[in-house]
Amino acid sequence: MELRNYSDVLVIGTGVAGLCAAIEAADNGLKVSLITKNSDPAESNTLYAQGGIVGPGYDDSPDLIFQDILKAGSYINNRDAVRLVAEEGPAMVEQFLVDRVNVRFSRDEKGGYELTREAAHSVRRILHSRDKTGFALSKGLLSTALEHENISFHSSLMALDLISNCHHSSDHQQKYRKNSILGAYVLDEEKRKVISFFAPSVIIATGGVGALYEHTSNPSCATGDGIAMAYRAGASVINSEYIQFHPTTLYHRDSENFLISESLRGEGAVLLNRYRQPFMNRYNKELKDLAPRDEVSRAIYNEMEETGSDCVYLDAREIKEHKLDERFPQIFDTCRKLDIDIREDLIPVVPAAHYFCGGIKTDLDGSAGIDGLYAVGESACTGLHGANRLASISLLEGVVFGLRAARHIAAQDRRNVASLIETIPDWVYPRKEESFDSILIDSDMETIRTVMWNYVGIRRSKKRLERALADLNYLRHRVEKFYKQSYVTREIVELRNAVETAIIITRGALSNPKSLGCHYIPDKGESRE
Repeated sequence: MELRNYSDVLVIGTGVAGLCAAIEAADNGLKVSLITKNSDPAESNTLYAQGGIVGPGYDDSPDLIFQDILKAGSYINNRDAVRLVAEEGPAMVEQFLVDRVNVRFSRDEKGGYELTREAAHSVRRILHSRDKTGFALSKGLLSTALEHENISFHSSLMALDLISNCHHSSDHQQKYRKNSILGAYVLDEEKRKVISFFAPSVIIATGGVGALYEHTSNPSCATGDGIAMAYRAGASVINSEYIQFHPTTLYHRDSENFLISESLRGEGAVLLNRYRQPFMNRYNKELKDLAPRDEVSRAIYNEMEETGSDCVYLDAREIKEHKLDERFPQIFDTCRKLDIDIREDLIPVVPAAHYFCGGIKTDLDGSAGIDGLYAVGESACTGLHGANRLASISLLEGVVFGLRAARHIAAQDRRNVASLIETIPDWVYPRKEESFDSILIDSDMETIRTVMWNYVGIRRSKKRLERALADLNYLRHRVEKFYKQSYVTREIVELRNAVETAIIITRGALSNPKSLGCHYIPDKGESRE
């Protein structure tokens, strides 16, 4: 019983959504345990966000934001979620990020916000901190969380599974009761011990699934952990077929997962094929290089395939309004280290898995349909994005629903779960633990990434998806057996979660024969198979 931790709220994940939820819950007087599997708590998708966040624009309105989000999402969005974000989001950015957390966004000479525009936005409405917006948000939010007396911070702890009365209670009558989440089993890998973190409310904010793909803009920690944990606990996962691929990540042997922000195209950069010809006018005559991400990614994929090239190029040489080294310092410096001067040279780019538009089904307060369980940010799906995410909406989504989930929890009375928590046993270790074999783990993870990229990627087909599902189901059987017999490590847990989430995505894609947004299955006449 000594390896137990108690709090009012357990937040799993330290990106924008998790940190906003933790701070708001703590501000409301709740004791919060905040955990991350990374040694550096800043390591998350949020940290690498370049472009910005939709804020209070000058020539903007909730109706205009509403229409832009719907259009990007192919009009299958949850309109209640879209309306909520369009109406409440920009003010929350000002009140929480700027006033409460002191995030510093770029300003113009008059002291106003220096707004930029990205693909599929009608007007300039995006606040940014040059091209390091995610860094600025992480810095401000982490500083606030670490200093808060009501937040207990825990790094290098890997959540294994959610604890519920139906699955884990020693009181057998609980299997007949309504499912209720009571906390999570968490691995302290350094000590090789599993700790029971108990809380009446658990918020999953573990980010996305990009690391399941061979090419991604995400850090390696984005293995779908929260999706898999919630699914095993009985939560619904929806819209899982909609994986957004970012059109432009840097293509260079000495660079991995580096995003070239859409803001560069927003300021006038143009995509060129291997023959140095602009091509987006052939795919979208109206928006051209500022078409929605799914259209641009498919266009690049087609150009690469038709011209037999490994990449296309982004031409920023004609941007005269800004000094590129000042407006885009991170991109400029990263490329310069690779002997690419973006003022004079073309930037080689390829599409990469970027954002999960689906996720754990939640309502507009982040509740996942199981008592005590919430999900926010990229792990969650309110239906906000529909079939494709509008640029710079993800950070806004994390703020809005992180705050709303915390406020909803603060208004609840879940003290009745205290007696249930006492019926939960400690983690049960295997009787005979097998040794850890990193070669097997790495090989299986590489198999997942290859299968997902080739069969469940930018262009899909029924045959590819059926092959993917067969391969992944076979792999899951082996991984699950290995997991139950081995001593627990982060790598094994990530592998288990990765194969589970990959299957969820593949099933979703296979069950939807209609191409829409970032789920693309060409007609037989289009297929090149």
